[in-house]
Formats: sequence, structure tokens, C-alpha cells
Amino acid sequence: MVKMKMKSETVTLILVNLAGIMERADESLLPGVYKEVGEALHTDPTGLGSLTLFRSIVQTSCYPLAVYLSVRHNRTHVIALGALLWAAATFLVGLSSTFFQPGGVISTPYPGEGNPTPNLGAAVSRALNGIGLAIAAPAIQSLVADSTDDDNRGVAFGWLQLTGNIGSILGGLCSVLIAPTSFMDIPGWRISFHLVGVLSVIIGVLIYLFANDPSYSNEGNKPQKSFLSEVKDLIMEAKLVVKIPSFQIIVAQGVSGSFPWSALSFAPMWLELIGFSHKETGFLMGLFVVSGSIGGLFGGKMGDILSKRFPNSGRIILSQISSGSAIPLAALLLLVIPDDPSSGFMHGLVMAVMGLSISWNSAATNNPIFAEIVPEKSRTSIYALDRSFESILASFAPPVVGLLLQHVYGYKPIPQGSSQSVEIETDRENATSLAKALYTAIAIPMFLCCLIYSFLYCTYPRDRERARMHALIESEMLQIEADNPPAGGEYSHIQCSESDELQGKESMIEVEYGEDGFDTDDCDEKSLLPNHLTFSNLAEQ
Repeated sequence: MVKMKMKSETVTLILVNLAGIMERADESLLPGVYKEVGEALHTDPTGLGSLTLFRSIVQTSCYPLAVYLSVRHNRTHVIALGALLWAAATFLVGLSSTFFQPGGVISTPYPGEGNPTPNLGAAVSRALNGIGLAIAAPAIQSLVADSTDDDNRGVAFGWLQLTGNIGSILGGLCSVLIAPTSFMDIPGWRISFHLVGVLSVIIGVLIYLFANDPSYSNEGNKPQKSFLSEVKDLIMEAKLVVKIPSFQIIVAQGVSGSFPWSALSFAPMWLELIGFSHKETGFLMGLFVVSGSIGGLFGGKMGDILSKRFPNSGRIILSQISSGSAIPLAALLLLVIPDDPSSGFMHGLVMAVMGLSISWNSAATNNPIFAEIVPEKSRTSIYALDRSFESILASFAPPVVGLLLQHVYGYKPIPQGSSQSVEIETDRENATSLAKALYTAIAIPMFLCCLIYSFLYCTYPRDRERARMHALIESEMLQIEADNPPAGGEYSHIQCSESDELQGKESMIEVEYGEDGFDTDDCDEKSLLPNHLTFSNLAEQ
């Protein structure tokens, strides 16, 4: 029986990581073919960057739906639904032949075909893609958090980051390498979108059939609440999460820290403007992602080690080192190394070192701390809220880079009918302009990110201990109820009076402890356990 249980958990983790791979592959498709998509849809860099913005706006608005689905339904089924939805939207992007055309019938996007094809436009299709991504991502993260403890959570999230980055590699290589080819007059960049869509459908079906959510199985016998009651509970839970100081700080740094990663979606375009071929660009970007994957795993492991030695500061120190190192490394890559394809080795070396160094934050600090500062039942909410706040603001990075590129640093479109030498010269000038825009979008946000992390030294220890006190009280209450079933008797030393839990009224729990009934660790943690403890007090301390 134990063997079967372990086998089921292993299959679930494998399939969930496969979903993470496809999620990241889907996200990395478009940046790899910005140049081809821009030519096919007749749009400029600002328009290309806005495709990510449209997706993120829809994605952010759907995170409340993701929390509701994860609480009410089997999380593995929620992940499967998300995979099917983003697969459909990805397939529609591959069919698009205009930048923005909501509805209507236009000529076929594929040269050589004679029948007209319904079209939503790339912007609308990419926006719809955000629905599936929003539904799946928080469920994946909360499943990983629930399956680990404080001592190995960083490594677990490091592995999730590594497998997700494998998806980025596959998606980026798929789009970059297939882009210059065609099949039956279908451009290669369209084929890459169709291919990822089909694979996502297969993964979604496998997850639905074979994956298992242990929490859902264990709670299957609980009576279902009404829709309105659950929505009220989720709103109250979200309010409590948002009030946690450490959550506010991590979201603030995440907004600035995610901005550079979104801006790096222009990196393939920058490499191609320098003069690197599609294959060389794919290799360099793959090297960067591989090094980032290893860096995430290394950061997660080091975070676990330092959190044992320095419980209140180890994870935070790592993230400040990681974010601070991005500033000089980005300057070396974008401003110092010559914009020439002959310097490919130096580009690859610096990109590898940069990937290893700047990718620690999520696995080492953010995700493990999120799991420690809220009760277990609130983990889906905190991951969804984090994604919601960070993704919408960070999604402005590509349009900002596009605006800087065109209006500040002098990007020049290649004149029609230009000779090859003129095209090469213009590309080199545009590569220099793009490098300056990218560095602006990396250095300033990373400096702010490093600075904001400093506030966690004050808030993280308090928020972590508060969550532990909450968990301790809940476990004690359950133990007392199990030892003293309410068969007409009275609970000794416990008086409970509840009315409409989490619906605006307080749920009061009176707990009486003896003088020596609770040990503290040379600090004032004892004050975190007052005789009259309420859920609202927990949020305000």
C-alpha cells in the first residue's frame, strides 16, 4: 500500500513538473521569434512588447479564479484545465495574421492556401493565453510547497525552477531553430506555436488521468460550502495575506526584480542584430537558461543551508548578493563586450556566469518564505496574489524597453531596398541602442530589488513566528477536541465562541496556559500568544 502511495506521489510530481515545463515553453515562444512575428504582423518593437502586456493583464485578472478553483476542486484537475486553455490560445496565436483584429474573417495566414480563415489577431489570442497560465501556476506552486518542509523547500523550488527553465530552453530553441524554415508553405514560427499547443494538450490529458491531489482526497468527505460563502472566505483570506508585512516587501521587490527578466525577452533580438545566426542565438540563450536553472537549484540549496545557520537572515543575504551581482554583469555583457559576432565566446561566458548568479531569489528566498509566513491552507492564495501583483507590473518591461529603444536610444528601421552593407550597419547601430535600453531596464530595477530586500530583516522573523503560533494553536485545538469529544461534557480550560467564521465577525478562542506551560526562545514570542486570540489579531501583530 505504501509502495502504491509513493508511486502515485512520484507520478504526480513528474506530471506537475511536466506542466511547469510546458508553461515556461509557452511563455518563451514569442520572444524567440520577435523579429519574424514583427515582419509577419507589420508591427514595431513597442507593439511586440505589448503582446506580453496584454497577456499579463488577463493573467492577473484571472488569479482570483485560480484561487477559487484550487480551493474548491482537485488541484491536478485545475492544472490540466489550465494546460488545455493555454494550448488552445497558443494554437490561435499561430493562426493569427494581424496584430489586433478581434473577430472577423480574413485571408488565410498561410501563403499558398486559398480558403479564408477566422482570425482573432495575435494580441487577442496572446491575451487569452493568460487565462490558462493564471489557472495553472498557483496550483503547481502550492502542491510543491505542501509536499516539503522548511528544511528542503528551497531545493524543491529549485528543482521546479530547473524543470521550468528546461521548458524555456525547449520553447526558445524550438521557436528560434524552426523560425527560418517552412513546411507546406507554413512559416516556421507558426509551426512552433502549433507544436507547443499540441504537446500541452497531451500533458493536460495525462495530468487529468493520472495525477493526484492528496489534500483534495483527504478533504473529500467535508461538506461543501455555498459559492457565496467560499468567495467571502477567500476574500477575507486574501485581505489577511495582503496585510502581512513580509508579503508586501517581497511583492515590492518582486515587481522591480521581475522587470529585468521581462526586459530580457528582447535578448534574442539583440543577439540577432549583433549578427549572430538563429542557431548561435538559440545556443547562447539556451546556455543562459541552463546556467539560470543550475543557479536556481544552487540558490535553493544554499538557502536551505544558510536558513539553518542563520534562520532570520540567511535567505535574505543570498537574494541581495544575487540581485546586486546583476548590475556589473549586465554592464559587462551589454556595454563592454564589442557588438560583433566574433566575440561569441565572451558573450557565452558572461551570459553563463550571469545566469548562475542572478537566478537565486525565487528558490532561495521568495517561495520558501511565502510558505512559512501563512497557514498551509493559505498557500495557494499567497502564490496567486504574488503572481498577480508582480506579473501585471513587470509586464510593462517589454513595452518600456521598446519605447526606450525607439524614442531615447535611436532605433532605426531598415529602409526598404537597402543594400546588404547598409542593413548590417543599421543592425549594428540598433544593437547598440537596444543594449543601452536593456541595461537601463536591468540596472535600476535590480538596485531597487536589492535595497527593498533589506526590510525583510525586520519583518520576516516576526511573521514566521506568528504563522507558527497560529499553526500550534490550531493543532492544540484539534488535539483537545479529539481527546475530549463534545458528548455533553465541558472542555477544561477552553472556551470557544464562534459566529460566522471569517465573515466579518471575530472568531474568539480563549486559551488558558499555566505559568510554565509555554517555552520561549529568549525573546518576546510569548507575547504573540495572548489569552484572547483572534484571526484579526494574527494579521495585525
